[in-house]
Amino acid sequence: GFGRAPKFPTPHRLTLLTRYWARRGEGHALYMARETLNSMAAGGIRDHLGGGFHRYSTDRNWLVPHFEKMLYDQALLVVASCEVYQATGDEHMAEIAREILRYVERDMTSPEGGFYSAEDADSEGVEGKFYVWQKSEIDELLGADSELFCRVWGVNEDGNFLEEATGERTGANILHLPRDLSAVAESEGLSIGELRAKLEAARKVLFTEREKRVHPHKDDKVLTDWNGLMIAAFAIAARALDDENYANVAVRASDFVERKLVDSDDALLHRYRDGEASIDGFLDDYAFYIWGLLELYESTFNVSYLARAAELNSQLLRDFWDSDTGGFYFTRATSEDLIVRMKESYDGALPSGNSVARNTLIRWSHLTGETALEEKALKLAQALGQRVEQAPAAHAQLLLGIDLALSSPAEIVVVGDRDKSDTSEMIARLRGEYIPNKVVLLVDSHKRDEIEGLAPFVKDM
Repeated sequence: GFGRAPKFPTPHRLTLLTRYWARRGEGHALYMARETLNSMAAGGIRDHLGGGFHRYSTDRNWLVPHFEKMLYDQALLVVASCEVYQATGDEHMAEIAREILRYVERDMTSPEGGFYSAEDADSEGVEGKFYVWQKSEIDELLGADSELFCRVWGVNEDGNFLEEATGERTGANILHLPRDLSAVAESEGLSIGELRAKLEAARKVLFTEREKRVHPHKDDKVLTDWNGLMIAAFAIAARALDDENYANVAVRASDFVERKLVDSDDALLHRYRDGEASIDGFLDDYAFYIWGLLELYESTFNVSYLARAAELNSQLLRDFWDSDTGGFYFTRATSEDLIVRMKESYDGALPSGNSVARNTLIRWSHLTGETALEEKALKLAQALGQRVEQAPAAHAQLLLGIDLALSSPAEIVVVGDRDKSDTSEMIARLRGEYIPNKVVLLVDSHKRDEIEGLAPFVKDM
């Protein structure tokens, strides 16, 4: 990870490192991304029983988290994990992504398909109470298996979680992995498969018991921008992990946004809760949701997602673009009571709308042949370039867009019958490769007119 404490995941930095490795063959960059994900996955910042990651670590070692869980962290960590998995073939990276997605699908998805925003750190007025364990509790639940479990997960009588006010040990333990599982298996005389099976059985017992506790409060707002990120994550995972169910989850969430978070003019709204949608959409709502739609198209090849992305892209350029110096304002031109219209570029815990919009403009240009969009992306980078030079680590997502532009994205067009095996095999092969800077179009032999209307350059293919 980066820095001392507190430490935030900022997964777009890891994605940038992976892309840098792909561009330059710099193995240390890929090592940094993979090792950071491994370290976070071993630490207490990860919920080892229920899945998902907490908001940040209060220490250097990823052990003691601020226990809040944010939807956007789950989405961005899935994206980073999937990219590192494709680049390395490391199944642990795939499992990190799957575990996050299981958590989001189980605990953060509304019955209607939208994604909730967050879960609080506190329960019963105490931070982390829902997540920590006394060793005696584990002994009682697991019996003879408790000693193995406690050795693996760093549990002891004194505890590793200090009382916040006094700094004293209370016997409370944050589950984490202080040792590599392969080393533990060898020391216990078990195969890695046997150890994993034992740990999974114990995990289910503890998870079931934990479900009886008072849960942290769930922030059940549905935000368009964060849903856009999670749609993108599920869609990317559907391809990288070869699981169609993830695409289905993304489709349901997109359907929710279209039903509940669109106004009478077909423009996006920002938030939904208890049957009420409100607040005009901001730059992030448009940029992140368009990203989700582009990923959803590539996972389903349903042209309606490209068509909707085209409509929203037109709104974005009409209502948010700074025609004088380039870049996007955070608010619409029609927004009232604003003394100054801000233009954000900082990629912190969340990437900025400008950074994500730059990526989607470039991809959209190569998907459709609209070269004017790539020119706007260049103007955006020029408008914000000085900020990047002053603080490059704070603009990782924007640098991803610059990498995309410099790479001249591979334009891959698959022409054939979607239901035939040769077409399916070609698509499957594409999805199994790590080709980060690419755009993919499917020209279905039976539905050519749908895609030709959006991408006229494919007519003669």
